[in-house]
Amino acid sequence: MSKILQEVAVDSNVKIVPVVQVIDAETIIDSTILDVWIQHVDPISYGAHTGWVLPEEATRVGVKGVFLNHSEHKFEDFSALIKANARCHEVGLKTLIFAEDLDELQKLLPLKPNFISYEPPELVGSEEESVATAKPEVIKDAFNFTNQVNIPLIVGAGIKSVADVEKSLEYGALGIAVSSAIVKSNEPKEKLLELIEGFE
Repeated sequence: MSKILQEVAVDSNVKIVPVVQVIDAETIIDSTILDVWIQHVDPISYGAHTGWVLPEEATRVGVKGVFLNHSEHKFEDFSALIKANARCHEVGLKTLIFAEDLDELQKLLPLKPNFISYEPPELVGSEEESVATAKPEVIKDAFNFTNQVNIPLIVGAGIKSVADVEKSLEYGALGIAVSSAIVKSNEPKEKLLELIEGFE
């Protein structure tokens, strides 16, 4: 999959960032010219933390950034999210923090992540609706909030068509977070090329 992402990114001149499991990160980094992110780190420093993901180790293997607070791996304690974001920035990792609604999004603004993603969890993986079709006004409101503090907005959840991409960008998003539409496709490269058309 990383080879497909690289081919499409180079040919289209559209930035594509693979976000991978931490266990696969080093192998994928060695096989691609793309910036590779991982799906989570923990708010820890060196010490007794068996099974946790240390930000320094992500940096050591060449990871460039981290997803935090995805709906499938949310921080139950907001202070832990604050610390995880800070630890990432301490070691040179970029962060994208997910918000499931506008209330959560506004709480994230003072953390100053590199990106904020609005992704309503009920639409994640949806084959019927997308964030662009179901919640266009919320995308616009989310952009108004993030734009005030110069944090780029990414949107995700159910993105599966050129129209979804075009609408998301029209409403203020810098880019999209997409997974199911590509990894579940029988022709992932063709599906990715289709979505890329929305950036043209």
